[in-house]
Amino acid sequence: MRVALVHDWLNGMRGGEKVFEVFCELFPDADVFTLIYEPQRVSPLINSMTVRSPALMRLLPPLRRHYRYLLPFLPAMAEGLPVRGYDLVISTSHCVAKGVRPSPEGTPHLCYCFTPMRYIWDRYDDYFGDRRQLQSWVMPFFRSHLQKWDVESAGRVTHFLTSSEYVRARIREHYLREALVVPPPVNCALFGETERAPEDFFLVVSALEPYKRVDLAVEAFRTLRLPLKIAGTGSQERRLRRHAPPNVEFLGWVDDHTLASLYSRARALIFPADEDFGIVPLEAAASGCPVIAYGHGGALETVVEGQTGLFFPEQSCTSLCAAIEVFDAAQFDEDTMRAHARRFDRPVFKKRLGEIVQTLTGSATPTAN
Repeated sequence: MRVALVHDWLNGMRGGEKVFEVFCELFPDADVFTLIYEPQRVSPLINSMTVRSPALMRLLPPLRRHYRYLLPFLPAMAEGLPVRGYDLVISTSHCVAKGVRPSPEGTPHLCYCFTPMRYIWDRYDDYFGDRRQLQSWVMPFFRSHLQKWDVESAGRVTHFLTSSEYVRARIREHYLREALVVPPPVNCALFGETERAPEDFFLVVSALEPYKRVDLAVEAFRTLRLPLKIAGTGSQERRLRRHAPPNVEFLGWVDDHTLASLYSRARALIFPADEDFGIVPLEAAASGCPVIAYGHGGALETVVEGQTGLFFPEQSCTSLCAAIEVFDAAQFDEDTMRAHARRFDRPVFKKRLGEIVQTLTGSATPTAN
């Protein structure tokens, strides 16, 4: 059986790429298609696959660095990915990957949808609301067309999976389709192996993008004057660094072993985003590190208040500061946190995912067991 795996872009190892890795394990002989491929920024497992990307993106590196400016053209690029003639197509999509065109008609296309395209729906103002930027003046001319394409291309998917009930509701709202919830995996073997030894700092682990609200954490710690370490990179990094106080340290990209060490030493993880799911709070829990999270969205499905962390009710500096001030790490039991994370462990996810793919498509997954 010929299998095609499609992912929006492979230029980092965030939560979506960790889900994609499991599909690579389930179908090691599949061909991988993506719009952007940067081998040095993804895992050896993904690099072991046969990966194909458009020649334009390979030949013009500046396009890879500024791919978000190409958003109006990405649907056409996705539709041009050569996935025709495969027996099974699996896309992992938060942007345009789900819009590929399998053939012949009736070819099973399973999509693990991280979210309907956030750039044009619920996060539009986060990305294009700043009138000082050129794209904020250009995007209104393309937004309705992109929304129409996003809805129409959902019809090319035979089965939707997603990460949380929160996203499932958005898929129903925008696409009028149902999705099966399969929570993403946490590598408990890695994050659970480091002994907990808290030090005097708090931690943020996040892509530095507008909707992640890392700016909120920076402002809260400016007020509290407590040490904060931030692990991650993204389009907002330069601006955040420029405005951060001396007690906030930016670590840039860190590998998973360094990240495990950070979780084990942090007093708590700060999670200020309205997230679709959020693997990061579960990685922290696997490390025995409690979480202070915004009480909305996917965090409500990954953080158990009073057991693995606590919530703050509003995305405001005042609300976050109040939660940090009442936080006491001693209230949280390390074994309870680790046990909670094991419910989402990677082998659990892989086994369930393999069974679901086989049930929905009738396709065997030789490495599922």
